[in-house]
Amino acid sequence: MKLLLVNPNTSRAMTEGMAEAARAVAAPGTVVTGCQPGFGPASIEGHYDEAFGAAGVAEQVKRAQGDGYDAVVIACFGDPGLDAARELTAAPVLGIAEAAFHAASFLATGFSVVTTMTRTCVIAERLVQRYGCERQCRGIHGTDIPVLELEACGEATVAQIEAAAREALARDRSGAIVLGCGGMAALCRTLQHRLQVPVIDGVSAAVKFAEALVALGLHTDKRGDYAPPLAKPWAGWARDLG
Repeated sequence: MKLLLVNPNTSRAMTEGMAEAARAVAAPGTVVTGCQPGFGPASIEGHYDEAFGAAGVAEQVKRAQGDGYDAVVIACFGDPGLDAARELTAAPVLGIAEAAFHAASFLATGFSVVTTMTRTCVIAERLVQRYGCERQCRGIHGTDIPVLELEACGEATVAQIEAAAREALARDRSGAIVLGCGGMAALCRTLQHRLQVPVIDGVSAAVKFAEALVALGLHTDKRGDYAPPLAKPWAGWARDLG
């Protein structure tokens, strides 16, 4: 199968890192193609950034129409542009936060999220509510590590994330950790070994869920609110995206 991994920010290094993490867990025969928008912020660390990230996701999924992708993964923990992408394609579209929350709920009665900037915790809180995981999610913890610092993640950064995860496990009485940034994907196995609890990376979880949905022959509903966007004139720089 062909899987499109869309990084909503414009960091090529982060796109390549997440695509590599996706390929590491993909089944034989799954071809992962990573991409990022042609405009927008280098990292997504707030509501303003996320608005442009969502538009960038729509841009990339729109331009990939006709390329034969069997599934799409949105590789940002805010799941920006998820509904828009589902309107644009019948292929399954998964956000990494949604995938991670559900995977964690299979493995523990409660999980904690460890993310980057504390200011983005409210975005994760809203997603927990949207996905109906309020009872399973016992806490969301920011480390105030800038997203782009994860491109070249040194031991000091890993240790900071590990310390935050240990504190979350103790404070929240959780049984699993969800990594709250796609840029943390490469750290998953290291942290799981050190913490000795399930550590869920949403990129990897989304890839495996996408493969399962495709294998089951399932697709996005096109009769309801995920029907294709209505035709209408578009203006300005986005004219060709209508």
